[in-house]
Amino acid sequence: MTAVQSAGAELIVEHLALVGYHVNEVLHRVPPSVSRDDLASAGGLALVLASRAYQPESGVPFARYASLRIRGAILDELRAMDWASRGARRRAREYQSAAEQLRASLGREPGREELAAALGTDVSGVDEARVDAERRVLRLDAPGSALADVVPDPAATPEEEALSSERLHWLRAAVHTLPDRLRTVVVGLYLEDRSIAELAAGLSVTESRISQLRTEALGMLRDGMNASLDPGLVRPAERPGGVAERRRKAYFAAVAARAAMPAASHASGPDALPRQRTDVSGADRARQVASA
Repeated sequence: MTAVQSAGAELIVEHLALVGYHVNEVLHRVPPSVSRDDLASAGGLALVLASRAYQPESGVPFARYASLRIRGAILDELRAMDWASRGARRRAREYQSAAEQLRASLGREPGREELAAALGTDVSGVDEARVDAERRVLRLDAPGSALADVVPDPAATPEEEALSSERLHWLRAAVHTLPDRLRTVVVGLYLEDRSIAELAAGLSVTESRISQLRTEALGMLRDGMNASLDPGLVRPAERPGGVAERRRKAYFAAVAARAAMPAASHASGPDALPRQRTDVSGADRARQVASA
């Protein structure tokens, strides 16, 4: 490190408190949305640049010279983060001043026409100035602010996305593994948007029989998925150890085996599920089928 660099470093360390002083001076006059760290960063950079540009032979004390540079940098940072132009700020100040004067002289809230006459503008100009005066900038992460709890966020969280994707994967496996007739009913009703009458005609059964097959298929789907995802929700067997129970367990095992296969294999092959013809998402279809 050269002598000049060493002297500059000493000036920075010696006058570092100037940054904090000017930041504190500005912070109490600006909205809470202004970040202290941003102002301190701008002031610190100005102090470093001042140490490099300072010329002792000028006769100006470094503290005074650096203070001017730091304060200027902080004001520049405030202008850069300001949402409003200087014109908007001026209109807002004029509106507030006129409103206060009229309120004091009239003893009531002034009307738009009265404000327009006082400002020398039309009613639309008053409305624009009012919007500028009432606009505020808030930080979502401001301490004690509940704004983040009020602003809705419709997007799913990563955890919700992962759980939805997993259930959709298991649903595909459960549908693929259904007996042919039951799978035809589920695919026809929920993925192909076919009517009960159309399915009844295709399978040569009554419409009431289609409703029975749908109920049976949905029960198998729920139990087939829950057997691996949430066993506590699986319905108990009516006759433990009977033929129907053995068939159910075989179906559960087939669903688990199918779900263990790579996801790409579910979308190809002769028994691949058809694509839906509506704009309903796959996740919504999974919830629709599972809750039916």
